[in-house]
Amino acid sequence: MLVNRFEGKEMAVPTLEEKPCTELKAYPVTVVPCSEVNASPLDSAPEVPPKKGRGNPLFAKRNKVLAIATAAILFLGGGSIGAIQWLAYLSAHQETDDAYVTGHLHQISSRIDGTVEQVLIDDNQHVKEGQVIAVLDPRDYQVKVNQAKAALDSAKRQANSAFTSINLASTTAQGNELTANGAVEDARASIAKAEAAVQESLAQVEHSKDDLVGKQAEMERAKLDYQRFDDLAKDEAVSQQQADNAKRDFIVAEKARDMAQKQITQANAQYLQALETVKKTKAQLIQTQGQVKLAKASQVQTEVNSKNYDVANAAIEEATAKLQEAELNLSYTTIVAPTTGRIGKKSVEVGQHVQPGQPLVTLVSDDLWVVANFKETQLEKMRPHQEVELKVDSFPGHVFKGTVDSVAPGSGSSFAVLPSDNATGNFTKIVQRVPVKVVFDKASLGMYSDLLVPGMSVIVEVQVQNHKKA
Repeated sequence: MLVNRFEGKEMAVPTLEEKPCTELKAYPVTVVPCSEVNASPLDSAPEVPPKKGRGNPLFAKRNKVLAIATAAILFLGGGSIGAIQWLAYLSAHQETDDAYVTGHLHQISSRIDGTVEQVLIDDNQHVKEGQVIAVLDPRDYQVKVNQAKAALDSAKRQANSAFTSINLASTTAQGNELTANGAVEDARASIAKAEAAVQESLAQVEHSKDDLVGKQAEMERAKLDYQRFDDLAKDEAVSQQQADNAKRDFIVAEKARDMAQKQITQANAQYLQALETVKKTKAQLIQTQGQVKLAKASQVQTEVNSKNYDVANAAIEEATAKLQEAELNLSYTTIVAPTTGRIGKKSVEVGQHVQPGQPLVTLVSDDLWVVANFKETQLEKMRPHQEVELKVDSFPGHVFKGTVDSVAPGSGSSFAVLPSDNATGNFTKIVQRVPVKVVFDKASLGMYSDLLVPGMSVIVEVQVQNHKKA
């Protein structure tokens, strides 16, 4: 006889044969020998023969207990496996709902002041890069372009005139210098020739003087002979013919002396003339040397003209720069989209007078991404290029794909206008959040590419390990 303790009750369980208690340990019930159980009122009850087979109620109850125990074991085992897999999934993924869509917001403004003539876009319109957004009145800037062109033409004409003056002055100066140098050489040659003539005439004077001395001596001799023969002829010591011959010789010698005196006078005149020629040629040399200096001075004028040409070229460059500036300002009258995107905010109207830097349109580029603010405790295994699942609150039925682009170099509070300072006062540790940039997979955008806008809330789940959800 055995006692079954089940659900806090005790009941006698008759057996057909005695079995050791150890054989009953496989059952999820506590079985002890009857000898170890205190006597109870059931012991005095009359014994009823048990039914054999499945009709025995004790057999059915035992099967029920076995089924419940087996189910409990399977449930606990399956739950443990599921819990392990879930923990493994959590360790391979990091999730946050502190995320939002963002992108480049371009504040389009005018670079010049003017009056708006045309507005070619509407609110929320999609525009392409280079598409005209607005047009300012271009007439004032067209006038400035025309003025700049006229100034440039004037500067070019002045430069051409200066260049012509350079060539003319240079050619004239070179010609004058060559002429003056030639005149100097001629003057020097004339001086040399005149000085040679002076020397020659001086020699002629000396020769004439020597000749005069000879002629004078010969005349004196002839005179003495004539006087002697004349006296002898009077005394009839010699013939009259001899006296006449002596007289003739005297006359010839006298004429020769006179001729020698004339030659001296002529030689002196030639000498004086040669000296005058030398003086004149020296004066001419000085004059031609002055012409050389004047020609060199003309070269200085050429240099001055060259500098004027440089100034004219500088004026051309300045006029060109002003023309480019005027044309650039004229081009600024046409305001275009700097990139492809959608018009987010339009604050420009026809007839409005705008100033440089005044915002006219806010353009949201098509290049959008997600900024997810993860806790610093979630970043241990987070790296660029990891796969990301994104669920935008506006589109709960679609899961976007993406990748981690980069992790910010500081927490959100580090870039605040007034960053926190924990060096003084009481310190309370707060888990910091670090922005993580997540870029969309273009293939996963589908029809939502035109529906995503900056500011939408996103749930971001990053796969930090190569582990897939079971």
